[in-house]
Amino acid sequence: MSDCRFRRQRQAAPRADMNVVPLVDVMLVLLVIFIVTAPLLTHAVKIDLPQASSQVNVTRDERVELAVREDGALYWNGEPLTLEQLTERCDAAGRQAPQPEFHLHADRHVHYERVARVLAIAVRSGLQRVGFVSLPEERATR
Repeated sequence: MSDCRFRRQRQAAPRADMNVVPLVDVMLVLLVIFIVTAPLLTHAVKIDLPQASSQVNVTRDERVELAVREDGALYWNGEPLTLEQLTERCDAAGRQAPQPEFHLHADRHVHYERVARVLAIAVRSGLQRVGFVSLPEERATR
């Protein structure tokens, strides 16, 4: 008799899992509705879009690497030059369209007067994309 009671209690226990079949049915119906109606939607404002070429725009990103050594010597892309030659090359670079980037590598021990003179030549020549190049500062790992 005790065996029968145990079975009744076990059969009467509620199920713990959720029935997700109705949820899946509703989601599939909504998906079908969106798939059918999406192509039917039209824009309210008519726009005549411009035509674009499929060619890739080729941009030359030229740059000039100007190095100023500790002794004041100048190097244009690795080639040594004088202040007069620098003025001529900066004038030519300032007339280019688009202008090249002007990267200035100055030795940490070079006199500021020399760097200021080089910058003044670049500005007078009309160069607008001038930048200083430096090494990142090393941090102590203590």
